[in-house]
Amino acid sequence: MAGSYPYTSEANRYKYVADVFDTLVLRDIRQKYRIRNVQQLERLCDFMMDNVGNVTSIRNIAKALATNGLKVSDKTIGAYLGYLCNSYAFYRVRRYDIRGKRYLASGDKHYLVDQSFRYAKRGTKNMDWGHVYENIVAIELLRRGYEVYTGTLYKKEVDFVALRQGEKVYIQVSDDLSNERTFRRECEPLLQIHDAYPKMIIARTRHSEYGYEGIRIVDIARWLLG
Repeated sequence: MAGSYPYTSEANRYKYVADVFDTLVLRDIRQKYRIRNVQQLERLCDFMMDNVGNVTSIRNIAKALATNGLKVSDKTIGAYLGYLCNSYAFYRVRRYDIRGKRYLASGDKHYLVDQSFRYAKRGTKNMDWGHVYENIVAIELLRRGYEVYTGTLYKKEVDFVALRQGEKVYIQVSDDLSNERTFRRECEPLLQIHDAYPKMIIARTRHSEYGYEGIRIVDIARWLLG
């Protein structure tokens, strides 16, 4: 039937998405920058997909790849990571010291432009859904026009400090808040922020929005639709 969906099986859908990533990202980067060792670029992509939401440094990435049998210099990792960000495959998010009100020079996070690339290239086993949701929220905040940073406060982390035209909001992202210990862990960094800007936790609550000690608790699906 004309206009019917051509990818009827999950395997075909994932193959198509993987081909899109390989063609639009890896092939174009390889050709534009005349990269000879394609394996290094591919392994870097795999590592970054597996570590979305984790604080990373170029040196630590190089060490991790070397542990898995791929020797690559810090300089090469830095260059390739720059290429991936310039192609909008990944977005770099810098760290921000909330108390000192300054940007930190090291320990960035990187988020994948679309989680379907992760599913297609790396599969769905052993998924860290907290980091998946964090990635989704990061990309959506950027789409809504926010500057996005990762906040640090008294050695604790706030997932996002989002800024837009004088507006500021502190955001934690979680998979499941049903466990009391998890709920308190997510709330604690926000409760230590003593300015008047809004604070919220975005999680898979499956409930209507509610509040706790001035913190908005919002279901991620409702937030995305909003």
